[in-house]
Amino acid sequence: MAKSGYAASYTGLPSGYKVPAEDLPHTRTFMQWPNNRKVYRDRIFLRMTQQTIANIANTIAEFEPVIMLADKAEHGRIRKLVSDQIELWDIPTEDLWCRDAGPLFAVHETKGLAVSNLNFNGWGEKQVHTSDSQIAALVANRLGVPIYDSGLHGEAGGVEQDGHGTLVAHESSWIINNRNRLPKTEVEARLLTAFGASNMVWAKGVKGQDITDYHIDSLARFVGENQILIQLPEAPDSDDPWSIAAFESYETLQAAKLHMTVIHEPVRPRIKSYDFVAAYANYYVCNGAVIAAEFGDTETDAAAKVALQKLYPDREIITMNVDSLGELGGGIHCATQQQPAI
Repeated sequence: MAKSGYAASYTGLPSGYKVPAEDLPHTRTFMQWPNNRKVYRDRIFLRMTQQTIANIANTIAEFEPVIMLADKAEHGRIRKLVSDQIELWDIPTEDLWCRDAGPLFAVHETKGLAVSNLNFNGWGEKQVHTSDSQIAALVANRLGVPIYDSGLHGEAGGVEQDGHGTLVAHESSWIINNRNRLPKTEVEARLLTAFGASNMVWAKGVKGQDITDYHIDSLARFVGENQILIQLPEAPDSDDPWSIAAFESYETLQAAKLHMTVIHEPVRPRIKSYDFVAAYANYYVCNGAVIAAEFGDTETDAAAKVALQKLYPDREIITMNVDSLGELGGGIHCATQQQPAI
């Protein structure tokens, strides 16, 4: 498999399959155990991150089954941290980002479940991914479902979709040589096929400022057909590339006639570092609940929870301290991947 200029022959997701909206019923949630010391050189921070992942898994397991993917050698330690409801599978991992390295599931009305493989390559060869790049195929094999090659390198966290045919993404994490040396039109066509979708909305994004090249799921999320929740600063900051890009994305999505709900990022989070990702938008919708982050800013934490309750009135809104994930540049959505019910 070519690493960067991925233009080899590929199968593509067959017609009739599509990736369902996240808020439809799930069979289970997949998560990954972080453990690689080339990724986590600080042992204490690794333990903190593992505890955070265990906490998220335990919370989701109150609402639906959870599978934790990890090398069998890790299972004894994991079992001490997670509830008996969580099943451990012997699939080796390096890092925790199951949204990106895990299986992207698609459903066909008569043929059932399949995996649409986005060929995770460590966010453009930026991080070790010997094990993580194999996870999607290994899960598909264990479940006995077909896997279809998208003809792309990328990550599911770099795409938002409403389950009704529309995708939104930042060009910065797809139209980039470390993933795909392909024309934008070809990347778009392959992405639409990979999700079983028909309409693509591109925003510009930001290249080279973080490991993901600005995944859309930390900024904007579909909450229904053509309905978007987006997180913005209180006001634009011309000296901050993230602020500029967020408002550019807002204008692009609004121009695409998507219905927008705006929430504001925290002003006084517990963690003050510039690289900290404080994304309320990076929540996970599971059966009966929305699992979201709180960042220690009482006012914005409360406002975000109220907004989520209005958008998901039939679900319990649970907020958690997941600061270690924010320090790594992600959040709860990044750490999870749903298997849709069929």
